[in-house]
Amino acid sequence: MPGFFFPHNNMTELKGKDDCQLAEGKIHKKKQKAFGADLKNYLKCMVPHIESGIRTSHSRNIMLSAEEVIQWSQSLEKLLASQSGQSIFREFLKSEFSEENIEFWLACEDYKKTKSDYLHSKAERIYEEFVQSDAIKQINIDHQMREATAKRAQDPTHTSFDEAQKTVYILMERDSYPRFLKSKAYLNLLNQLQTNTSK
Repeated sequence: MPGFFFPHNNMTELKGKDDCQLAEGKIHKKKQKAFGADLKNYLKCMVPHIESGIRTSHSRNIMLSAEEVIQWSQSLEKLLASQSGQSIFREFLKSEFSEENIEFWLACEDYKKTKSDYLHSKAERIYEEFVQSDAIKQINIDHQMREATAKRAQDPTHTSFDEAQKTVYILMERDSYPRFLKSKAYLNLLNQLQTNTSK
């Protein structure tokens, strides 16, 4: 049966090519993972959600407008006051491998609203997750503040993390926030919303 017979060496050659392509694919996937925080990928996955948010806004009463997104550029406070702003800024920080800053800030905001009975367990969790020297999501504060925060967390009050939170806020405000405003993530989103508004 002609056409069904492959010489043995051709088969190994083909197999070799497949293995090579498979290996290249694995390398490519690893590169993609390492580059998974790339803003283009972020935009590709983020923009459809934002679009669908705009389309379904009437049913949910949630609308992300160009006006709101412009307000984010007025201050970090305004950006963080918006639920959508928090999400998009967090994605941007992920791309810079510094999402622990906003996560800590949000954890502190939540902590301040905690009932006194739960303060101790929440303080312990925040300390272990963000403050202690081998924390998984360690925030960038100096040794003195780390020690002071550790002491306050042992006998917690609603203000135990205030100083550390303020330091992290200033760090985001001076460092990540200006870069966010110049980022493709922010500018493309704003541009898209302005285009949708003008239609």
